[in-house]
Parts: sequence; C-alpha cells; structure tokens
Amino acid sequence: MTRSATPTTTGRPVTGPFEKTPGWLDWYDGPSRPRLDLPAGAVDAHCHVFGPGAQFPYADERKYTPCDASKEQLFALRDRLGFARNVIVQATCHGADNRALVDALEASAGLARGVATLRAGVTDAEVSRLHEAGVRGVRFNFVKRLVDAAPRQDLLDVVERIAPYGWHVVVYFEAADLAELRDLFDSIPVPLVIDHMGRPDVTQDADGPEFEAFLDLMRSRPDIWCKVTCPERLSAGGPPALDGERAAYRDVVPFARRVVAEFGDRVLWGTDWPHPNLTDHMPDDGLLVDFIEQIAPTPEARQRLLVENPMRLYWPDPQPT
Repeated sequence: MTRSATPTTTGRPVTGPFEKTPGWLDWYDGPSRPRLDLPAGAVDAHCHVFGPGAQFPYADERKYTPCDASKEQLFALRDRLGFARNVIVQATCHGADNRALVDALEASAGLARGVATLRAGVTDAEVSRLHEAGVRGVRFNFVKRLVDAAPRQDLLDVVERIAPYGWHVVVYFEAADLAELRDLFDSIPVPLVIDHMGRPDVTQDADGPEFEAFLDLMRSRPDIWCKVTCPERLSAGGPPALDGERAAYRDVVPFARRVVAEFGDRVLWGTDWPHPNLTDHMPDDGLLVDFIEQIAPTPEARQRLLVENPMRLYWPDPQPT
C-alpha cells in the first residue's frame, strides 16, 4: 500500500490552560502494523506520556508545549505494534514533576518501568516512592535548546541519592558536546544509558573521528548502554519515499549497526512516541519498528536488543510465567 511520506495528524488537543507550540507536529494516528514479527516479550524502551495537561499540568519552565499523549494511547500503541512492555521516560515539558509518569506506571500492571527527572535536594522518601512505582533511572538532559543546564554538583547530588536503589543515569546530548561532557560522564559511579547514540551527525562518516569518539566512550566502561533509537530524528534524508518504501532512514543504519555489532549486549530500542519536537515530518511507528531489521539483522540480535537487554536492565528479578 502506498503511504504518504508525511503521515497526517488529527489536530490533537492540549487540555488545560495551555496552547500548543506554534507549528507543533502531533503524533500520527493510525500507524501501520509492522511487517517485522517482534520476539515475544519485546520492550519499547524509550517512549513518553504528555499530560493530559488538564490533569498533569505542563511545567512553567518548559521550552515547548505539546499535544496531550495519554497513557491509554501509549498502551494502545504498544499492543498494536506488538510490544509487551514499555520504558517511559519523563518528558522535559513536565520538568521534575513526575506525576504523569507515575500515573502511567501505576496503570501498567507492572508492564512499564520509568525514568524520572529529579532536582538537587530530592529526598530519600521521594526516591523510594518513585522506586516503588517502577522508576529505575534518572535522566540528565544536556541538549541546550530543550533545557537549561544544571550545575554539575547538583547532578552528582542526585546520583548520590539514587545509587542505593540500583538506578542508572540516562544522558541525552548532541555529538558536538561530547568532549566537554566526557569528564562528567566518567565521574558518574552508576551505569549510564545514552539516548539516541549521542545524536551523531549522520552526514559524516560512521567510521569517522566524531562517531569514533562516541564508541570510545562506550568502550571505556562495561556499564554504558546505548539506545539505537530515533532514526527519524537523526536522518538527514528525511522520511521514506512516496512509493511506500519501508527501508527508511538509510543514512542512520551504518551508525546503529556499528553499535549493535560491537555492543550487542548493551543496546536498547524504543519508538520515542509521541516524537516530541520533530519539525519536518511525523513518522509512522509501524515503519519505525521495521527499521529494526536494518540495524539488527538476525533473530539473535533482535532478541538481545528487544527482550534480553531491557529485561536485564529494567526487570532484573525473575518474572512470573
């Protein structure tokens, strides 16, 4: 079936006393069913919930206002795509107010884990409450257009709070900023998970010095994980052709394949639904699932990427059968 290169959205609302950021692209309603059969127990290890704003207000310090994207809509997408579980990452539009995240985790019947945003001064009682709800990590965002940078000592204070719970730190940064952040990353004494391969410039060579610096970071410690995610965000080639071609975002493939090939037991994958802050097109999530086969071409690689790795990181305890 022929598909538009830019799937249409439905003008999704934002509830409460909010107005969407001008030009905001709403997530695509009606994704195709993937052609790739996902392994049983597959985990969408990077996704978000937004609001609803009337129930969970967006943060005053936010740098964008999205449409609402509820837990019910996320779980419906999970089922349509063939995933069994989610890892829900706190969205920057909610700041350090984790109520929408916790609400989704508590509604998931144990099928979701979370990554929260915390500020310096967070109490042990709050970390314990979040852990009980299913949070297993904290995210530090260094993308300057999305957040204002927190002082280094504030971040290390948060790490000190979460370490006793066995949590990890998720870091989001752009490739050009890795050199100035490397010392901080080296000093964090808990596992690291890197969002979206450190946002490489895919117009460069996947064997070139910039991406090699990222791989050197991955090689430096055995407890650094990587999300080989967001080809729609990284691609310089844009969405797939109008002929319905599903082998989309090909310029991202060499980068992701290198990571999967070398660090197969430390890679994760997720949809990034509902795809915040995209400006040129809104992806078909079914096509994104089919992208997995380009970067993890064997069933064994996909089993590690989608099941074994996320289960080991987020659900390490034995699960009922």
